[in-house]
Amino acid sequence: MSRLARFLFAGLLGGTLATTPIAEVLAQQVAAKSSAKLGLGRPALPEEIKAWDTDVRSDGKGLPAGKGTAKQGDVVFQEKCASCHGEFGEGAGRYPVLAGGRGTLKADRPDKTVGSFWPDVSTFFDYVKRAMPFGNAQSLTDDEVYALTAYVLSMNDIVKDENFELNEKNFTSIKMPNAAAFYPDDRETAEKHFWKKDPCMKDCRTAPKVIGRAVSVDVTPDSKAGPKVD
Repeated sequence: MSRLARFLFAGLLGGTLATTPIAEVLAQQVAAKSSAKLGLGRPALPEEIKAWDTDVRSDGKGLPAGKGTAKQGDVVFQEKCASCHGEFGEGAGRYPVLAGGRGTLKADRPDKTVGSFWPDVSTFFDYVKRAMPFGNAQSLTDDEVYALTAYVLSMNDIVKDENFELNEKNFTSIKMPNAAAFYPDDRETAEKHFWKKDPCMKDCRTAPKVIGRAVSVDVTPDSKAGPKVD
């Protein structure tokens, strides 16, 4: 059964992917109908597919040919990125902070930046290439994206030399500080002891009882007692 059929049928069930025999039959019927030719449009040309196929994986697959140094990236950043992200990646207004935050992830208010949180360089490269600068997406050349990536890495002290040249050949040699904190979803093994073969169908634990609501226990301050918000 095709992914499209599964996806369409999952949408009918509110996003839950069904795998029961009945669901399989219905999904196959959807697939059969969706495979019928409608006589609209034409197959996408290879160059059209290539224009949209820009994703970059953590192993480097999908990287375009190109190069750029952190020093070159500084120039591009100040011209096209600093108005939102700040001159040093500190963030302007409500725009994201790109640098700093190392060692804060266990704090109550962690600073999740490229240097403190992101697991792979490809995450940054891929996003910048597809979506930045804000309001003028995909206007950057591949060399500019490499240079910007190198510069943001230097702002996070991951790259020490401003003349370091990032390219498609040495891209995967960059190791991010928080990479080891990411791991595959292991719930099928780590949480298996919580699963029950025979789920409770009757006389189960009663639902928690609501004993108070914010409006009735008066936890919301009025305009006189509440803090001033600019």
